[in-house]
Amino acid sequence: MNLTAVYAVLVVAIVFEVLGTSAMQAAQHFTRAVPTAMMVVCYAIAFFFLSWSLRYVPVGIAYAIWSGLGIVLISAVGYFVFGQKLDLAAIVGLGLIIAGVLVLNLFSKSTFH
Repeated sequence: MNLTAVYAVLVVAIVFEVLGTSAMQAAQHFTRAVPTAMMVVCYAIAFFFLSWSLRYVPVGIAYAIWSGLGIVLISAVGYFVFGQKLDLAAIVGLGLIIAGVLVLNLFSKSTFH
């Protein structure tokens, strides 16, 4: 399988994880049935695609990408959808996470097997 397809699968996993986490916020401690069900389905899809990507990407690298991009995306969703504020320290920290993911992907020889 080529590198683009493997990373596309990982991106699909990340998108569903972000959707699941957004649904968790909307579920309000599991008191709303539709967001709770959406959360369960999204997490199941996310973990399916994450596990599939682990055939080709080492678990540490996949998890670094998964968590790093997931944090950045869910922070953006929190800001734009839920009205949660980000201060300067949060924005700098998110920038460092993005930098870390870029360093892993651009310079590490461990990213694909």
